[in-house]
This record gives sequence, structure tokens and C-alpha cells, in this order.
Amino acid sequence: MSTADDDRIALDLLDAHLEDLWRAAVELQRGNRAVVPEAPRELGGAAADGAATELLRWGYGELAGIPRSPADVFARSVGSTLMEVRRRRSPWNAAALRLLEDPYVFLATGPRRHKDWAEDVLALMHREVPDPRGWLRIDGDRADHARYAVPAYPFEPPPAAEFQDRLHELEPAGAVTALAVMAEEWNEGRPVRNRPERDALLADARFLLDRYGPDARFWTNAQDAAADPARDFVQAGLEGTRVYGFITGEYTNGLDLFDELGLIAVSDEEVGVFWSFGAY
Repeated sequence: MSTADDDRIALDLLDAHLEDLWRAAVELQRGNRAVVPEAPRELGGAAADGAATELLRWGYGELAGIPRSPADVFARSVGSTLMEVRRRRSPWNAAALRLLEDPYVFLATGPRRHKDWAEDVLALMHREVPDPRGWLRIDGDRADHARYAVPAYPFEPPPAAEFQDRLHELEPAGAVTALAVMAEEWNEGRPVRNRPERDALLADARFLLDRYGPDARFWTNAQDAAADPARDFVQAGLEGTRVYGFITGEYTNGLDLFDELGLIAVSDEEVGVFWSFGAY
């Protein structure tokens, strides 16, 4: 394997350990029992010098200094270290976290393996494929017990053959605003259009979609895009968006999903899925 492959494996190992540790810490904070995983014994096969090794050393150094009690400090410290590792790993990760760290969203990219890219979208919704570049995935439901009942939770998508009935193509400018508006929370009352950082959020959204190249195409489940493929979602706001459903109606873990907005990016090599959820 190449040095780049070794670096990626080592960083993936650190990321996975921090996420497992954070989940255990959160359970302890809630007063539940949890097995706290042991740290990997080695940094992996990263090169002796370079940004990856520097990040690995920083991450493991921070990890070694995190107190295991009290539980709230443990959880907060591990979570902070995990997010910082992800931010430092790539500019794309950093932009994704600036834009979408706080709202309830799903963000994932996978390989394009099928002529009918809806099959690749389904693979992402079912968590069957990794990011081809090892970059960030935002998926708070990946380990949710709800997936025993609804495997793609919070999605309950139609078969690939029915995607064309629930999606409309967007122009690139419309896709940027569809992604930027996901920085809002449903019923939050803080629309992106009124925020002082509006232009910065749009720039982050544009940067994220640039990943898929100049020939990428974009689709949304927003019904109004049928008549306006250049729709300005930021100006319209998230609340009140009419969509074709891709989310489950299952009432699970005391949570009811009631709103959504999705964006799909498709290139010859990759497929990206960005989805915002409203829940109570």
C-alpha cells in the first residue's frame, strides 16, 4: 500500500476509536453501563513525518490526557477531541462541520458503482459503503437501535425504480442554496437568510459540492423544484418546504420525524447524500 493509504488507515483507526469511546462516555454520563474501549496500541502505518502523523500524535496525546471522571467531563472532552480530529483531517471536513455540525442531518458520500445512481444512494442510506476518500460522514443514527426495525433509519426510501417519481433536478446554484439552508433547524426561527454569516455558509455549501466536480448533477425531493430548478432555498427558508417523502413514519425511541429536505449529488465517480430532518 502507498503512504497515503497507510495514513488513511491510521486516521480511520483513531477516528473509529474516538467515536466508540465517545458513545461509551455518553452512556456513562446517562448513568448507564458501558464498556470503555482500550486505545489502539500503535499509531498505525502512517509515515514518519507529515500532516497525518502530526494529527495522529496530537489526537493520541489529547486522548491520553482526558480524565475518565466525572462522566460529563469525560464525554465532553472525548467529543471535542473527535470533532477537532475530523476538522483537521481535511478542509472538506472542516467546511461540513461549520455548516452542519449542529442540526439534525445526514451527510455521506459513497462510490458511484451503478448506471442507475439511485442504487448507490440506497447503499449510502443503508450504510453499506464507506466514503471513497475517507472524509467526514455525519450520521447520528448509525448505531441507533431503531435500525433493527427500520434498517435505513431515519430513511425508509422507495425502491431505486421509484426515485424518479420523488426527485427533481436542480441547477448547481439551486443545489448550493438547498445545502446551505440545512444549517437551519426546523421551527428554529433563525433562518440562514437573516444570519450575519449567510455568505460564509453559502461559501461552505459551494465548497462541499465542488467535491463532485464541474459536471456533477443534483437532485432534490423538494416539490417546488419541479417548476424552479434554480430555486433559492435560503431565501425561501427551510420551514414549509413541500417534499416527496424518503423518511420513515415509524415512531421510534420517542421520536417522531415530521419534516425533511434532501439533496443528492451525482458524478461519474461519487454520489453524495445530504438530508435535513425535523423531529420532535
